This record gives sequence, structure tokens and C-alpha cells, in this order.
Amino acid sequence: MASGGSKTAVVAAIIGNLVIAVIKFIAAGITGSSAMIAEGIHSVVDTGNGALLLLGIKQSKKPADDQHPFGYGKSLYFWSLIVAMSIFGIGGGMSLYEGISHLQHPSPLTNPTWNYVVLGIAFIVEGASFTVALREFNKVRAGRPFWAFIRASKDPGLYTVVFEDSAAMLGLGVALLGVFLGHLFENPLFDGLASIIIGLILVSVAWLLATETKGLLLGEGADAATVKRLREIVENDESVECAGDILTMYMGTHDLIVTVGVQFKRGIHAETVHRAIHRIEDVISVEFPDVRHVYIEVESLPRDEASA
Repeated sequence: MASGGSKTAVVAAIIGNLVIAVIKFIAAGITGSSAMIAEGIHSVVDTGNGALLLLGIKQSKKPADDQHPFGYGKSLYFWSLIVAMSIFGIGGGMSLYEGISHLQHPSPLTNPTWNYVVLGIAFIVEGASFTVALREFNKVRAGRPFWAFIRASKDPGLYTVVFEDSAAMLGLGVALLGVFLGHLFENPLFDGLASIIIGLILVSVAWLLATETKGLLLGEGADAATVKRLREIVENDESVECAGDILTMYMGTHDLIVTVGVQFKRGIHAETVHRAIHRIEDVISVEFPDVRHVYIEVESLPRDEASA
């Protein structure tokens, strides 16, 4: 299930983006800035994306039922992919279209002061949202390397907000530079180029998010260190001869399924095997709280060993 930290970050992002979107479009209407229109589109898309992530978080917490016996944890992964597509198609695509149109049909900026005021306000609001998201992200990351944590994380709700807010801060910088250069040189082409760069930033972020979410949707397993430790737990039990294949898959942010093939020692009774299975399950559950289901398959000993 999604952590409380991801929900806090998402709510902060929705509030910030909604406020910023309204302000940006007002400024774009007054000044005719292409970069401000692109930034307004960006903020609207981010607001909608935040709502989709909240929907995913809510649905992922639904209990298992007959149709979904392993629960709805992957709902968050699905909506995260939709968010990536939204950023790519709506945010990036419309920003690129707006920028190219402005290059083809440039129009001079009017009252550029409004752009500076709005961008300044946007920096403050977006910065506050980014600070909340980054604080929650670093709390969960607990000092681990940034990209290594992203690749290992099973909570797209949290790092999606961090990526979106990072893109927003970078986009604001590009918009400010485009408006400033366009005003300084009295050349509206800078404004159109800024819109195109913002679009490329959004497309890049969308591609990164889609790549990360793809693995989760396809059924990502636990990392090698976790699988190694699971094998040690199984083989350390006094009744176990050896562990066979260990298969794992995340069904949600904190919902891991583990299937283990186990060869028990020759000559032990069925009741002993039963107790050993419960011991193994208990140890795994205590050490790995994310493991919600453990399935142990009793495997037969090799023929030469069984007949010994």
C-alpha cells in the first residue's frame, strides 16, 4: 500500500499546482507569452496528475475480494502509468505545439512585468510543494543513493511527485529566461523557444516515469539481497535439506508474494514438516513486513538421496 508520505506529497502538489495554474493563465492572457501558456498547461496537467495519483493510492488500499484475491495494490502502478502518458501527451505535446506555433507566428510580448510577478509567485508556491515532496522522499530514502533508491522503490506516488516538481522548477527557470531574453532583445522567438524546451523537459520526465512504472506493472520481484536472505532463512531451519527456486513479485507498494520450493530432510514426519513451514513463514513475516503471502511447496528429494 502507498505510504502516508506519498499521500502528503501528492496533496501538497495538487494545492500548489492548482493555485499556480490559475495565476499563470491570467498572466498569459495579459501578456500573450507562449512560455507562460506552456507553464499554465504544465500546472494544469500536474494538478490532474495529482488527482490521479490520489485515486491510485485510494484504490490500492481496497481489500482483496473474489475477483482480485491478491488485492488492488497495482492500481497505483496503473494510474502512475496514466500520469506518465498525461505528462508526455498533454503537457509535453501541447507545450511543444504552442512553442512551434509561436515560432511560426511570433507576437510581441505586452506588459512583461506581469510574467515576472507570476513567475516569482510560482517559484515560491512550487518551491514549497517541492520542499514537502523532497522531505518525504528523503525520509523514505534514508540516505540511500538517489537513483539506486528510485530503481528499487515500489512507491511511484512519491517519486512521481518529486520528478514533477523538479520539472516544474526547471520549467519556471526556462520560462523566466525566455521572457527575460525576449523582453531584453525585443525578440518573441526566445519565448517560443522556451515553450519548446519546457515541452522537451516534460517529455523526458514522462519517459523516465513510464520506464520505472513499466517494471512494476509487469511484476517486479524483490532485489537479489532480499532473495538471498529468504534462502538463508529457509535453509537455516533445522528440518530443511535445501531450498529450491524462490520466486517473488510485488503486488503493491508494500505487498510482496514469496513462493519457495523446499526439500525437507529425509525421514521426518508430516507433522514436523507442518511445524517447519509455520516457523519459516513466521521468521519471514517478522524480518520482511512487506511479505504478505508466503507459499512453500514441498519438493521431493533427489532419487539417489531418497533411496539412501
